[in-house]
Amino acid sequence: MANNKTKVVTGLVRLSYANVWKPKAANENAQPKYSVSIIIPKSDKETLKKINDAIDAAIEEGIGKFGGKKPNKAAIKLPLRDGDVEREDDEAYANSYFVNANSVTPPQIVDAHVQPILERSEVYSGVYARVSINFYAFNSNGNKGIACGLGNIQKVKDGEPLGGRTNAADDFEAVADEELLGG
Repeated sequence: MANNKTKVVTGLVRLSYANVWKPKAANENAQPKYSVSIIIPKSDKETLKKINDAIDAAIEEGIGKFGGKKPNKAAIKLPLRDGDVEREDDEAYANSYFVNANSVTPPQIVDAHVQPILERSEVYSGVYARVSINFYAFNSNGNKGIACGLGNIQKVKDGEPLGGRTNAADDFEAVADEELLGG
């Protein structure tokens, strides 16, 4: 269980690349995981401070993974990334930071009243939510850094779907009965 120093509940964020209903493997040798890219507005100073404080706490807790010495932050991989720099071609990431969170266990997904959401179409890339996440140190295959674990998701409101998916009602018009009969 993550301690309180490394756990964060975000403010209002947007979900992207939301694989929250079914785990997906990054490649054929990888363990399938639930994952989401959490887009945080740069204006949400409170969430950003909580995340930076949790990353610092995870570095302190993970000193054993870093050979017993506190690493220079510039020398390790950090989970908080700048959307304007790393996703400059994706307007959903404009003026935002993001973290990619994942877990081998499914997140609990609830609505604004903390009631379980069971309908998969309710939570998708583009939805606005609050997310519980935790940060932890890793050192594997020569890669060292801080990773972000996915906790639970609270859907707050709908948003424009991301990823170019459109609604069938927007793509098509109803076909007249005469056309259906070939007339």
